[in-house]
Amino acid sequence: MKRWPFITFVAASAIACSTIAKARSDCTTPIPELFRQASPSVVSISAVTVNPFSAKKRFSISAGSGVIVSAEGIVLTNSHVVFGRRGIMVTLDDGDTVRGKFLGADPILDLAVLKIPVPSKGLPVAQLGDSDALRVGEEVIAIGNPFGLEQTLTRGVVSGINRILPVSPMSRMLPLIQTDAAVNPGNSGGPLLDRCGKVVGINSSILAEAENIAFAIPINVAKRVLPQLITNGRIIRPWLGITGSLIKASELGELFNLPFVDGFLVETVVPGSPAEKAGLRGGWLPIKVAGDEYLFGGDIITTANGVALYSDEKLEKFVQSLKIGDKVRLEIFRNGEELKVEFNIIERPLLPGDLLPEG
Repeated sequence: MKRWPFITFVAASAIACSTIAKARSDCTTPIPELFRQASPSVVSISAVTVNPFSAKKRFSISAGSGVIVSAEGIVLTNSHVVFGRRGIMVTLDDGDTVRGKFLGADPILDLAVLKIPVPSKGLPVAQLGDSDALRVGEEVIAIGNPFGLEQTLTRGVVSGINRILPVSPMSRMLPLIQTDAAVNPGNSGGPLLDRCGKVVGINSSILAEAENIAFAIPINVAKRVLPQLITNGRIIRPWLGITGSLIKASELGELFNLPFVDGFLVETVVPGSPAEKAGLRGGWLPIKVAGDEYLFGGDIITTANGVALYSDEKLEKFVQSLKIGDKVRLEIFRNGEELKVEFNIIERPLLPGDLLPEG
């Protein structure tokens, strides 16, 4: 059963891809030549992390990668590489090191944008592809600076698409690209390229307990939010402050012999959120049903702004309609009683757990 956290829902736009997919299958440029063409747009990033609570070793240096996506000096990288850091330095392919100006970041999507000075000779700019056209089994290459080793290429295939990592704070229901191309600490923020040398993803995370499993943020997601990060310094999201799961009365009511209704089971309510101030209640009793985990005991939202929440499609329709400043009217089921609650939506703030470890 699909789980939809209200606080972090990110819609994916559908883009027709048959033409692009066919064109990419015709790309036969040798990989060494692809590397020669694409690597100049890949940069190495270092930044200073300050720990004010440590008497010794108050400063540490983090390292990552990035890719130049605009002739005006816009560099795309991971949020966890630069967000909250100091002294951001960017080393170009020709060895020049320049100061990177932080423009904006989104820890939820793990994307960030820097601006670097444009030299008189100009900057090499990466070509951006279409991540929606990717197919499992398609060959991809990753370029980055793992462990400070400059301009390293690894090769693999697309192992999976639309991967959700519920254990990772950055996933937030974001469908990721899974690849077996080797990605190591320092690769973060570097590009994942298709066989035509176009950027289809931004390398972001690995599973520590696994081998040859890495994940990249689809480039179409980055393209969609890039203007907001440059203009606003952040992605502006409406916020309710609840997370939970859709439940079916027909499935759970009979199993537990308890009164259930179709709707969205509120499992957690974020302190200080509009939902908490309105009195919504989260769960307290963890139960696993057929492999799915639930936190029972909280409110069940049956209707939101007139939309009955009995399916993924209905829930998505409600979430997509949210705007900051709007009033939300909820009908909830609590302890066998039906109640009505309403409150105003505000912008989602930065929350504990949004920040990612270095990688």
